[in-house]
Amino acid sequence: METGAHNRSDLKFRLDPAAKALIAVATPGPTSQSIDEAWLRDELVAQGYGALRYLPRAAIPLLANYNSGTAVEIKIAECIDASLNIDVSPDGLEAYLDINAAEGGAPMTREAVMAALAEHGIGAGTLPEEIDAAIAAGAVKRHVVARGQPPEHGRDGRLESLLPEVRNRTPHEDETGHTDYRDLGEIPVVHPGAALMLRHPPTQGTPGLSLLGVPIEAKPGKEVNFATNLPGTEIAPDNPDLLRAAANGQPVIIHGGMMVEPVFRVNAVNTASGNIDFDGSVVIKGDISSGMTVRVSGDIEVSGVVETATLEAGGSIVVKGGVLGGLGRKTTEEHHIRCAGCFNAAYAQQARIEAGDSIFIDDMVMNCELTAINHIQVGNKRRGHIIGGHVQATLSITAKVFGSPNRVHTHCEVGVNPLMHKQMIEKSKTRDGQETQLLEISKLLNFSRKNPGKLRPEMIDKAQATAAALSASIAALREEEKTLAKKIELAQQSRVNVQQALHDGVEIHMGKQCYRVTGEHGPCSVGLGAAGLEVLPLEVAK
Repeated sequence: METGAHNRSDLKFRLDPAAKALIAVATPGPTSQSIDEAWLRDELVAQGYGALRYLPRAAIPLLANYNSGTAVEIKIAECIDASLNIDVSPDGLEAYLDINAAEGGAPMTREAVMAALAEHGIGAGTLPEEIDAAIAAGAVKRHVVARGQPPEHGRDGRLESLLPEVRNRTPHEDETGHTDYRDLGEIPVVHPGAALMLRHPPTQGTPGLSLLGVPIEAKPGKEVNFATNLPGTEIAPDNPDLLRAAANGQPVIIHGGMMVEPVFRVNAVNTASGNIDFDGSVVIKGDISSGMTVRVSGDIEVSGVVETATLEAGGSIVVKGGVLGGLGRKTTEEHHIRCAGCFNAAYAQQARIEAGDSIFIDDMVMNCELTAINHIQVGNKRRGHIIGGHVQATLSITAKVFGSPNRVHTHCEVGVNPLMHKQMIEKSKTRDGQETQLLEISKLLNFSRKNPGKLRPEMIDKAQATAAALSASIAALREEEKTLAKKIELAQQSRVNVQQALHDGVEIHMGKQCYRVTGEHGPCSVGLGAAGLEVLPLEVAK
């Protein structure tokens, strides 16, 4: 079909403003050439009607009549004004504007938008600049053009430590689960009357206002109370929000406040001093001799060397010298070092060490069994070698050098620690038990409210205090469970980080997967990659 030039006097377009329509008037003659839809649409654009809404169905009879030589008059396009829609968010705090662009008709105006907002009952909170930006864009979807005043929820009550240096048994971790306890410093000591912690009450918050003028209630902050059993402390008589020391000892932050642990100081632990079993923290100025045992509920700080001995701490252990264990030796006794917090030492040799948080060794680890819930890091200002033995951590193992040039077998394991799952189960059981207790006490308190005078006042007071303590403990356990769940998830991203050299003879395990090192590698990271457990660039672990 020929679609070239033709006598345009036989096809004209007439704009009808009243009907907002473009009329095509066709009067083809014998010499008129055939046209198709592509030509028709190009012609509309050429004559300045390209912005109008084209009607494809109208083109069919127009083309058929024109090409058959039949005169016809038909609406071929429409003038469509810009249209809008206003939608208000369910909370009444935001109004969204949709604009459908004009097609040859009147463009959107600010007056039209403001009128539509007014129809929805929205006057205050409009955003003139956003309205103008939407109009300038011509067409928008879900564009915010008005905002109400959101409520400012109250801040939770909090407990503020008033001491510059204090051991924290409830560490705050970064998003990788890492807390650096490398420099634990000296054990601080307080005396009776020392201010320890200040309780700040919650705030009520400020109500908000929706775009429709409806008040939005603010949520008050949660109350926080000191735990009922904080050994070595007391509430100040003149200030119920102030916790102060009632005994000499080491201040330690725990859930629900701070306690003061007794601190026992001894020059050395040997046959002259005897074994130590102490409810508090111990500072040992010298060495711990072979065969000795030190068990404490708090921290252990050793200025000298720990020989083949047993150390158990409910907090952290710092050995400023090194540790010489008995692994591999023929002995009838089995010694170990175990702590619920972090373990720090200058070096470790043939030692079995377990930490509920992380292990930090400054110099060398030789033929040891190390297990940490979070991280193991070897090497700070000194060599940082791990040679031989079995080293296991959930989130990361970092050292300058793994193995040695003479291919000493060194076993490293990262990933989910079975102890972590065990901890999760134990905390869940404990919480379930406390929730059952709280339910029973709640029933008792409910009975007392419905039956005034049936229970003695002292019984009610005791029940209320117990309920408050149980509620605080349950909340703390829930937070601990949440932290453990996050660590288990992070364990899938566990890494063995090699800062200088990775030698042949090292095995790295994650669950059922194993990577056996062959050859020598420089700085790198070993973890889960696209092909399973593999060597990755060290930057991946940062």
